[in-house]
Amino acid sequence: MGTEEFKITKTPSNNVAVIFGATGLVGKELVKKLLAKCQWKVYGVARRPDNTLPIRNSKYQFISCDLLNPLETQEKLSFSEEVTHVFWVTWGSQFPLDSEECCELNKAMMSNALDAILPRAKGIKHFSLQTGTKHYISLQGPFDSKEVCYYNEECPRVSTGYNFYYVLEDLLKERLEGRIAWSVHRPGLIIGSSIKTVFNFMGSLCAYGSVCKYLNLPFVFGGTRECWEGNFIDGSDARLVAEQHIWAATNEAVYSRNGQAFNAINGPSFTWKEIWAAIGQKFGAEVPINMFSEDFLFSKAMADKGGTWREIAEKEGLVWTEIEDLANWEFLDILFRCPAKMLGTREKADRLGLTTQYQTLDSILYWIDAMRDEKLIP
Repeated sequence: MGTEEFKITKTPSNNVAVIFGATGLVGKELVKKLLAKCQWKVYGVARRPDNTLPIRNSKYQFISCDLLNPLETQEKLSFSEEVTHVFWVTWGSQFPLDSEECCELNKAMMSNALDAILPRAKGIKHFSLQTGTKHYISLQGPFDSKEVCYYNEECPRVSTGYNFYYVLEDLLKERLEGRIAWSVHRPGLIIGSSIKTVFNFMGSLCAYGSVCKYLNLPFVFGGTRECWEGNFIDGSDARLVAEQHIWAATNEAVYSRNGQAFNAINGPSFTWKEIWAAIGQKFGAEVPINMFSEDFLFSKAMADKGGTWREIAEKEGLVWTEIEDLANWEFLDILFRCPAKMLGTREKADRLGLTTQYQTLDSILYWIDAMRDEKLIP
């Protein structure tokens, strides 16, 4: 049975969710968590189905839709009159994050979806938007890597450059017109499992660690010393981010028709220097005494390892993927050389009752095991 042919069983449901980006890092967790609850029916929307690890459930229907095509979006979202909760955890990545084209592309995607949903769905209770902690900084600089600043949700927007996060927030505020409660969630480095996700940290890390073990290569951290030794970014476990989306969407005590912002971060800060050895040991790779290398580039060292990955997949009986389906080596190079610190505070979520926290090392180790269980990695 094809993915799109798996129809929802007609059973009474108090809540009907549509998840845009249902095959992504957080989208997959949202689907799983909502389906585990009683009285939820879930529609998942993405451009391409996850044929590798599809979700089979009588309360779930996947819909393949190109949100840049307004006519297709109107047709594919014809079910939306019953929708009560919307989760927007998708974005178009065809252009650089800080470009005008990226803003226009993502605005068009959301506009087309809202045009299809709002006239039909009269019972929407909440709209949940996901952006990120890049809300607080500009990639254009200037940067001060020595200054440590923990951003809260009330910090002002950056006045220079383009940021599609602002565009989506403004669009929601305009289109919902104070009639529907909505929230925006700002994770840091999302730690979860997915295939063909652009900024797939765990996929990249796991492919690297697996290749290192297979070829007896040293498990080296390639980046700047500042990123190696300092607190530069928050970890955001996909389980926590999904839980926070659902918490804000179903907790009327935190509803706001003007929009409610929450940082979505693990909590305790970390440095790569503190946790790198434990990660390498989890893969069974060689962890050298000198783990740090400023000259090491993942995009260069792993550029010719596609054949090695196919050998690993065949030998270990893995779900068949190309290494590019999991890994984005340029992303790792940028992440470990990022000149801007993106650190947030989660005081607001804690104060309002969402107290779940994770140690980032624990998150990484959990998702390595999860990806092994999914037979994505050895």
